[in-house]
Amino acid sequence: MEEGNDLAPKFNDEGIMPVVVTEALSGTVLMIGYMNEESLKKSISTGEGYYWSRSRKLLWHKGASSGMVHKIREILIDDDQDSVWLKVDVQGIGASCHVGYKSCFYRSIEKEAEGLSLKFTEKEKTFDPEVVYPGSENPTQL
Repeated sequence: MEEGNDLAPKFNDEGIMPVVVTEALSGTVLMIGYMNEESLKKSISTGEGYYWSRSRKLLWHKGASSGMVHKIREILIDDDQDSVWLKVDVQGIGASCHVGYKSCFYRSIEKEAEGLSLKFTEKEKTFDPEVVYPGSENPTQL
């Protein structure tokens, strides 16, 4: 068990680690993402959320195009130093999901007689992605 005071992040073989992002005031989970060494360093030095996009293979500053910047209140690292938790205030309109909802976790998995389905837990979008990201393709692909 590691209980020292030295920051020694352990990135996986791809050079990344998971990051949980919650809204500081409410505790709402906004997103789960990834950080590489550069994004962790930039997040620490700037006080704003920087992440590594696995799909686009690039560093991104949350809110650079939308204005929904993650202003970091607290950065925590787990006991193995292989995952991070950011507690943030979301600037702008207070949403974090590029689909338009406050949280990326806007649906629950429901068990029904016919099988499984998704039910929306957020009834309305916070913003229209076509207005906030004009001309941009949705990066989420199923």
